Amino acid sequence: MKAVTVSHISKSYAKIPALQDICFEAEPGEIFGLIGPDGAGKTTLFRILTTLILPDKGSATIGSLDIIKDYREIRTRVGYMPGRFSLYQDLTVEENLRFFATVFNTTIEENYDLIKNIYQQIEPFKTRRAKALSGGMKQKLALCCALIHKPDILFLDEPTTGVDPVSRKELWEMLKSLREQNITILVSTPYMDEAGLCDRIAFMTGGRILRIDSPQNMIAQYQDPLWAVRGKNMHKLLNDLRSNKNVKTSFAFGDAHHITCYDEALIEKELEKFLLEKGHEEILIKPITATIEDCFMQLTNHE
Repeated sequence: MKAVTVSHISKSYAKIPALQDICFEAEPGEIFGLIGPDGAGKTTLFRILTTLILPDKGSATIGSLDIIKDYREIRTRVGYMPGRFSLYQDLTVEENLRFFATVFNTTIEENYDLIKNIYQQIEPFKTRRAKALSGGMKQKLALCCALIHKPDILFLDEPTTGVDPVSRKELWEMLKSLREQNITILVSTPYMDEAGLCDRIAFMTGGRILRIDSPQNMIAQYQDPLWAVRGKNMHKLLNDLRSNKNVKTSFAFGDAHHITCYDEALIEKELEKFLLEKGHEEILIKPITATIEDCFMQLTNHE
């Protein structure tokens, strides 16, 4: 049995589509990532799957439970960590955790083994009010509260947004340990570097899923030879690359522009000559291996 099955889900707000014909399945015990920018529909999809809002069309099941007919039962079996910190700011760390345990008719002690590795990091601050916690500690507290009733499936909506790099790394290490306890994890993120930490990913944009596969297969299926181009004036360089008839795509990536071309044989000699004629200096052109972000950009460009 699949942990999550989504079949042709659609949702609109004031006639503006937020989700369009979404279909996918998540396996038990896997980390399934929804990867896409703000406005892609990730949060709306999570709210539907956690029974907080209804879809306009389509259906979905959590295990064997229907998200509409069995919503009460589903709420006892899933954990949900929304994008914004939503715990009680005036309660302490321990009071928040005990409150959420009580809501689900359990106790901290009963499921302590599940959250032990996470909670021990914030336990020295258990008498501190939630509003006084750092971003990383708030994240850990929210994760503990989402896990305290021992859910079968954990939904994490952009859990690392606004969190420092060390806390981001710690969170993903926690998720890997939770997966080993056979908890299915659905996580959404706009950060492409986090896609490689998932077992499978779904690229989303404009309320639609572009492709679903493992990160490794996504990269292996990248269709074109890829090149990195650097120069002294990067802004002008990007505009000039896009004006070249042999350049198929050109996108800014940190300290370089990644390009694909129609005729690979013309790239190094002809392109360098073209850029020198445009007045560019310190030009560097070299072949590179595609990243997850390159795959996403290629898919959205095709769309």
